[in-house]
Amino acid sequence: MEMSHSLILNEEALSKIPEAKKSLFVYEWLQFLENVLIAAQKNDIKDCQKKIVEQLMAQIHASPGPPIRQLIGQCLATLFSVGDAFLLFDTINKLNDILKNRDDSAGFLMTRLASITTLGCLYERLGRMAGRSYDESVQVLLRGLKNSESQTRAESLVTLEKLCCGMGSAASNQHRDIFKTCKLCLSDRNMNVRAAAAKCMWEVMKHSSSILQLTEFESIAALSFRALEGSNHEVRCAVALLLGNAAAAALTPPKPGPARTNLSAASANQAAASAAAKVASVEEVLGVISTGFLRGGGGFLKGTGEMIKGPAATSREVRVGVTMSYVVMVQQLGSAWLERHLNIILQHLLDLAAQPRAAPTHVDAVYSRQCITFVFRSLLGKMLGEKQQTAACKEFARIINHQMNSIDPNPENAKDSSTQETIFSQHLLVCALQELGSLVHSQASSASTLLADQGAGVIDCAIAVLLHPSQAARLAAAWSLQSMAVAVPSHLTLLIDKCVDALENLRSTPEAVSGYSGALAALIAGVSSTTLGIPHNRGKIVFNTAEELLRSASQNNRLAVQRTQAGWLLIGAVMTLGVSVVSSLVPRMLLLWRNSFPRSAKELESEKARGDAFTWQVALEGRAGALSSICSFLRHCPQLATSEDITKRLMGPLDAAITMLTSIASVVKTYGQPLKAACAMVRLRLYDALSLVPPQYYEASYTQLLRLLVAEFTLAENPANTTTSLLQQQCQPDGSAVLLHPDLQDSDYNLLQQQLLPNSAAGSGALEHDPCSLYVLVTDRSHVVGSVPGPLPLGVAVIDASITLFGHVFPRVLHKHRLQLLVHFEDSIKQAKTRQAVQTNIFASLLAALRNVAEAKTGLGPNGEELRKGLSNLIQAGLINPTCPALRCAAAEALGRLAQTGLDPRFTSEAIQTSFEKLKNSRDAASRTGHSLALGCLHRYGGGLGLASSQQLSSSISILTALSQDTSSAMVQQWALHALASIGEASGPVFRPFADSCSNMALQLLMTVPSTNVEVLRAVGRCCAALVSAFGPELQGNNGNIIAARSSLLSACALLQQHSSPVVQSEAIFCLQQMHMFAPRHVNLSKLVPLLCRSISSQHLGLRRAAVSCLRQLVQREAREVCEHAAAYVTESSRVVPLFNGSKQGLPMALLFLLDSEVDVMLQRHLRDTLNGLLTTLAEQQLSSWLTLFKEVLTTSPDTAAAPVPSGQHGPSGLGLKSGSSAADTDGDGAADDDEEEFHANGDSLSPTPSSRPAGLPPPRWPTRVFAAQSTGKLLLLMRESTSTAHFDLSAARQLSSANGADYLVLHLSDLIRLAFIAATSDCDALRMEGLHLLQLLIECFASQQEPEFPGHSILEQYQAQISAALRPAFSADTAPNVTAAACHVCSTWMCCGVAQDLSDLRRVQQLLLSALNRITAAQQCTLPPLSGIGGLQQHRLYNESAATLENLSVLKAWAEVYVSAMKDRVAEGRHLLLPLVKPELAGLAQFWLAALKDHALLTLPPEFGPQLPPEGGTFYTHDAADLSRPYYKLSWPPLLQAAALWLGHANNAGETIEPDNVYSNHFFLVFGIVLEALCDLKSTEPDSSTAACLYALQSLLHSPKARNTMTCQPPLTVEVCNVLHRVVLTKKAPIQHQAFEVLLALVQATHEQMNRLSDSVSAGEGGSEGELLPGTSLVFAALEVCLCQLVQVYPNMDPSATSSTKSVRRIIGIGGKIGEELVAAALDVMGLLPSVCSPHGALSLLPALLHLVTNILQEARTLESAAVQAALRCLNTYCSHPFSKLPETEGPYGKLLQSCAARLLDWGKAGQEEDRLDPLVLLSAVSGMLLNAPSGLLSCPALLYPSLNAFQQSLQSADARLRLHTLGLFGNLLQDANRQLTLHPENAKSILRPLTPYVHALAPKIVAHLCNPTSRLLNSQQQLLMTIESITCVEALTALADGENSLLVLQLLVPILINCLLDPMQMKTSNPLTKTLHAHALQTLTRIGTQYPQEFKSLLSVLPELRTKLESAARASQMGAINAKQGAMNTTTEIKAAPTIKLKTDFSNFN
Repeated sequence: MEMSHSLILNEEALSKIPEAKKSLFVYEWLQFLENVLIAAQKNDIKDCQKKIVEQLMAQIHASPGPPIRQLIGQCLATLFSVGDAFLLFDTINKLNDILKNRDDSAGFLMTRLASITTLGCLYERLGRMAGRSYDESVQVLLRGLKNSESQTRAESLVTLEKLCCGMGSAASNQHRDIFKTCKLCLSDRNMNVRAAAAKCMWEVMKHSSSILQLTEFESIAALSFRALEGSNHEVRCAVALLLGNAAAAALTPPKPGPARTNLSAASANQAAASAAAKVASVEEVLGVISTGFLRGGGGFLKGTGEMIKGPAATSREVRVGVTMSYVVMVQQLGSAWLERHLNIILQHLLDLAAQPRAAPTHVDAVYSRQCITFVFRSLLGKMLGEKQQTAACKEFARIINHQMNSIDPNPENAKDSSTQETIFSQHLLVCALQELGSLVHSQASSASTLLADQGAGVIDCAIAVLLHPSQAARLAAAWSLQSMAVAVPSHLTLLIDKCVDALENLRSTPEAVSGYSGALAALIAGVSSTTLGIPHNRGKIVFNTAEELLRSASQNNRLAVQRTQAGWLLIGAVMTLGVSVVSSLVPRMLLLWRNSFPRSAKELESEKARGDAFTWQVALEGRAGALSSICSFLRHCPQLATSEDITKRLMGPLDAAITMLTSIASVVKTYGQPLKAACAMVRLRLYDALSLVPPQYYEASYTQLLRLLVAEFTLAENPANTTTSLLQQQCQPDGSAVLLHPDLQDSDYNLLQQQLLPNSAAGSGALEHDPCSLYVLVTDRSHVVGSVPGPLPLGVAVIDASITLFGHVFPRVLHKHRLQLLVHFEDSIKQAKTRQAVQTNIFASLLAALRNVAEAKTGLGPNGEELRKGLSNLIQAGLINPTCPALRCAAAEALGRLAQTGLDPRFTSEAIQTSFEKLKNSRDAASRTGHSLALGCLHRYGGGLGLASSQQLSSSISILTALSQDTSSAMVQQWALHALASIGEASGPVFRPFADSCSNMALQLLMTVPSTNVEVLRAVGRCCAALVSAFGPELQGNNGNIIAARSSLLSACALLQQHSSPVVQSEAIFCLQQMHMFAPRHVNLSKLVPLLCRSISSQHLGLRRAAVSCLRQLVQREAREVCEHAAAYVTESSRVVPLFNGSKQGLPMALLFLLDSEVDVMLQRHLRDTLNGLLTTLAEQQLSSWLTLFKEVLTTSPDTAAAPVPSGQHGPSGLGLKSGSSAADTDGDGAADDDEEEFHANGDSLSPTPSSRPAGLPPPRWPTRVFAAQSTGKLLLLMRESTSTAHFDLSAARQLSSANGADYLVLHLSDLIRLAFIAATSDCDALRMEGLHLLQLLIECFASQQEPEFPGHSILEQYQAQISAALRPAFSADTAPNVTAAACHVCSTWMCCGVAQDLSDLRRVQQLLLSALNRITAAQQCTLPPLSGIGGLQQHRLYNESAATLENLSVLKAWAEVYVSAMKDRVAEGRHLLLPLVKPELAGLAQFWLAALKDHALLTLPPEFGPQLPPEGGTFYTHDAADLSRPYYKLSWPPLLQAAALWLGHANNAGETIEPDNVYSNHFFLVFGIVLEALCDLKSTEPDSSTAACLYALQSLLHSPKARNTMTCQPPLTVEVCNVLHRVVLTKKAPIQHQAFEVLLALVQATHEQMNRLSDSVSAGEGGSEGELLPGTSLVFAALEVCLCQLVQVYPNMDPSATSSTKSVRRIIGIGGKIGEELVAAALDVMGLLPSVCSPHGALSLLPALLHLVTNILQEARTLESAAVQAALRCLNTYCSHPFSKLPETEGPYGKLLQSCAARLLDWGKAGQEEDRLDPLVLLSAVSGMLLNAPSGLLSCPALLYPSLNAFQQSLQSADARLRLHTLGLFGNLLQDANRQLTLHPENAKSILRPLTPYVHALAPKIVAHLCNPTSRLLNSQQQLLMTIESITCVEALTALADGENSLLVLQLLVPILINCLLDPMQMKTSNPLTKTLHAHALQTLTRIGTQYPQEFKSLLSVLPELRTKLESAARASQMGAINAKQGAMNTTTEIKAAPTIKLKTDFSNFN
């Protein structure tokens, strides 16, 4: 196809390609030509323009298909607009000539259509450039309309529409003729013609500037009503657009411009008068539209089939179309117009609902109400902001009150006209209440002000309707009250109490009992939708009320039915409260259920004998109610129903119900119609209940039950033509629904379209059909905001329930019974009068059964062949049903399911073969559609299981491909394509060999199928998507076949994309999305993204879904490119792109606008995902744009007064806080209370953001603002994870921003604070929670950042007042507890972060916490019952007790965090800022903390200890709310534990007497037990922070002498702690491990202290006289286990269980690096103390293990600098110097162990392998340490002495200078230590010097020789200097050790060496600094020696005069240098003192 990419068509190449490919070649050329022409200049195409025009005209004569003729027109239009227009008129004339041709052949039809389409494109694009040629074109088109076929008529009308659009008012002379023709075409039989005529009419009217007269509008309305008769969805949309826009035009004043064209002869006569006419009133226009809603399309149509609906019935199509036109009209007029005329619109629509003509039957009444509700939802829910919605709520309340006041409460006037009006007014009330509830619910907690407004009376009006005579109105009021209570949960408990009181006071009124019980049930059901619940006892109160109603039902016959219904309704609603409430009510419920049914057959017979109609009605109502409560119990409390005992007891009433229903037929016959509905309700409830019970429990009743079920859905006793609503649900979701009801797929009009489904009750759901839906369907509210439960009529609901239950029972029935059922089904179908209804129900039941069999994978059993055959015969009959497509769908689905359940390849093959034969032999559409879909289902369900052969797959595809091209029937094409797509989706890669033929077929269909056959094109798109999936990732390949396939698929996507239908475009987007998934680089985003940008603003829900889903996928990989393409498209587009209008933020802002207006839940989720994907990718690069976006959303006023907003900026331009103090000092500390400080827009960043919202969009609603706040928090987190630290460093951010213009988060801090403030102080609780969370994040991120201009001050310090002002509203009395809890967390974070440096600043926030604490204190001290006294607020009585628990724990947790932070600051930094704030409250807080911890301990007990819990609950929870309170305790206990432990650990240390010892012991063991329980958690569910808190608590406890004494006096406790620490070290990370060792060290130290306090502390240690350390009882053993665990983790080679083969592998997994070494050091510190807590013999037993571990660490750690090596050396020194080494009883063995250790180290020091050899530095350090600390002479034995001497000598002679230096240092330490010992104990000189002598003899000569060598004084490095100095130090130490004679000899060696190191004055000038340093050191040493040995020094110098001279010279030089330095210092001081103290600003130095 590359040859087609040229300006001029390559006709030679075209002639060579196959005929089938020519159209694609031409299409590719036209596409290329259009793209080139758009970007071309006039000169580029000047030479070839004529040729191109000729070729394009030639293509028109070639009978092109729809896509090609559209492209031809576009190319010609572009060509003439870019190039010369000299051929334009000639081209138009040629096209007109083609239209004048009277050739009616099929071949010429395509040419005629191409000419019509081309004319439309030319006139639309070129407009007035075409001159007056339009006159002829219009006349030709109008003449052609008279005798042409439908496709030509539709295309001609489209062209006329385009002509009017392009020419505008210039073609006004033709408008009248066009308008007249369109009027005729509006009644055309073809729906496409009607739709085109409606659009053309509106286009003509659009170009008229004068007022549309009311008479003209009435005429248009009458035409529209007639056009709507029998219309399809496309016509309804077009006519609604016409009628709605016409109505808007009639209400719109004329625009200045040319006079309007007269559209009719009547108006022509009134031309002069019309200019001065007034605009029609709103009431007049609405009245005209309402005639269509009430009366339909006119009298002449009443002779049609619609007459069967009644004399006053309106066609449902007309009603739906008129409903849509209402919406179009108001949308066209705009939201501002709606606000001005809100009361008129509401009153008019509600009056419609109250018209008798709108409700001639109950079903029509329901449909009319749904139409009104749709208009309300479309207008009020989408077009109005929250303020206007509030006004609408008040208007609804006014209308409802007015209506209720007009009702006559006297029942005697039942036949009066006023009462008749009341009957119809119920529909008005239902519509008003439902919309009122939806509006309030959509506003959530923002509606609190509205509900609290007594003047508005919103709640009161709903309560008033509870006494309405109509049940529908009462139920609507109940649902409305539920919506209000769910929106504002603080009203829930109040309303429940009000309803309970009303039931008590008005129980003698039937309406009151019914109304208030319904409201109470709805309110109770609404509890599950709230987070804070209601007080626990309210559920029991309602249950008691229900029991009382049931008990009193028999006392008054007039009220018996109502009380019975009310009682059971309330019990069913109570079940929704969950297990916590219901568990205690189960025994009472079981008794009620048992007493509701006859207990035996005899009792049932006696009932039948004595009952009358009324008693039977009451009994049946009671039993239906009992069964409904059982359903509710099983549905909402499944945990309780799992008990075997309860289930069996439940089966008693259920079995009794089955028995009663099987024998009640005679009673129903006797008493007739009144009992039929009650009996049907009992059956419905029974079927629902049994569907929730495992089928094995009622296995004995299968026979009776099946009779009931089969009779139900085969309509055996039901004369009505009732069909199930489950048929589509039982089929595959993308199957039958797409084929049967395409209008319902992804449509905004589903609510309306359901009314029009044939033989379906799907749209007739209403609340009055089943009052139990008030609580059963309450969870549906989460799916669609404002959705009202819509249970189906009783007849349909019973059939649905029976089919569902049949599906559960059928797989378990015996084989023979299954066969009998099939025979019965066949007989029922044959004998049925309404065969279609029976067949529908039977197939739905079979589908349910087969689906359950397939899901259970049980198969049809061993004798399934006969059953399968019978099912197959039944299904085959359904496949060819000629009248009902739904039956054919169901039959095909059932055949596929049957193949899936049988798992029999032979059956599948036979079924496929049967369909082959039927398709070959049948020519009727019904048979072809049924069997083609059957093929698809067989392959879909059986092909994946290998049940179909490849040959059958090939044949199926071939046949379906052929059927897809059967142009005689569009339905056959659609069904065949759908089946083909199903096969492709199920086959996957197996489908690939057939891809070429399928793609060619798809392209051929796309080229030829008329554009009006939307469903065929949609099915083609689905086939293309299946082809893309079949290829998968291989589409990225580059071989020839893949390239060809990819090209074909992309061409198909382009053809689909070109279509005007949103349905087809959505398929194109899905195909491209699939293509992008597998081959992203082959999808052209520059074309795809603009399509998506246009599609997201589409009116079609399916297209919006597809576009957003595709965007969601694209932004995961190419977010930046997508945004760039979107911005480029909006910039370059010549038209305004909806949602992008005026938006500088591009795609993100458009998506936010869409999110704000969208109500579809799935679309909302995808929008959020897309925005999150964009934010994650682009946050850092487009930081400012995102913040501007969020600021616009959050700061745009929701039509209410904006909250005061904080200010503050950095730098000189920033805004300071207000100065001065307020009049009231509420803080009590003398500080100004500036919490009410306002933000002032003083800078640009704080000024209100100019709104970029498109006109007409309401301000952002609260869910959008909540999402914006969440996204702002996410932005903070993303920046915190960023690699750039400048986002939180103001100084760096300013520097980088000025250098490279980059943007950083800290530069927007004032805006972030502002956004958090706005959110935290809003009137919506969800937004407040997000605002507080954002504030928390801001504090965490910026608290530690310093203000560059004020060092030492935090960057947040200037926002203190704003933060406290944001927190203050959360502590008000009317705030929800969860908001206060979140604010407490922010308070503690703020106080602990260290920003505030002044006590008064902190006190501002502390006062908030203190007020909350005071409420807790007051609540604990008051004498109120626990229910009302547990919380600190009266507000808590409105919520569940767990809400008070949440708030109380949050307050205590906040105080605990502040206290812990205060204590840490005091220890770490010496800061005492927080402690004074906590200390006054500490005593009370400590008791609260301990009480809360006790509650936590009780609630964490295992379930088996549940009965032992206190029946009254704990301090902060009640027993009934224990389950709900557990999560709050789980979140709060770690800080409480830390604080309580700190208080216990430090109170006594501070000199406080906290409590008696026994009380202290209780508190200690409480804290200690919680710590151990948490650390012993086997599931490791606690986070690391909780573990750290536990360890911190243990550390804090061990600060207290009492705690240490308590713990160490009970050794099992210490052992248990060690065992727990062992587990912590084994499972946690390094920081936690380090903390664990700190605890272990403190524990061992405490044990050591305890031993020291004993009289015989030496023998009191572990091990005793035997030295035995028992595992499990020994602290030392347990501690050593912990240490070993840590050592093995860091150094796996030390693991004693490791084999030699695994050691090298295990080493890799150890904890390496500095962290691991520090952990080992911590463990060694503990090991160093272990011998001290042992007895001497115990230490002797322990020492081998300790020495083994220490020496291994020395080898493993390797380097001397390692923290582990240093700790090991300290440990070794500790062992060597331990007192036990000198005890007579242990000295010998102890010494031998140390000698063994030394020998081991020395052996490792001379190991042969380098990797096994001990580092000499480590070895020498260890040996020297043992020499220094071990008992004298320990290393003097030859076996140790010589190796150690050898080690020292080798090191001293080593080439490694570092090793030599270290050796000298160690040797010097040995000498100096010996010198100190001699000074202290001169009498022990021999014993002290004896071990050292060999080392002196071995090393001293080498050291002296080194010093005598002149090279020791030639210093070139610091190391050489240090080595010489260390050598001098060693020789000097030897001098001190030597006796008198020997010391003189040493001096004779040392003094000459030192003097030789001195420099004369000349050398001092030229020497390097190192030599000078050596000179100074030598001089100091000589001075010191001269002082110590004066005589020897003098005698020595007298012998060596030259040395004396050198020394004196050096001494004099040194003295002179000192004098000079002193004089210089004095001079400097004088100069400094002489400097002037005052600096002049003016320089007078040059003044003369």
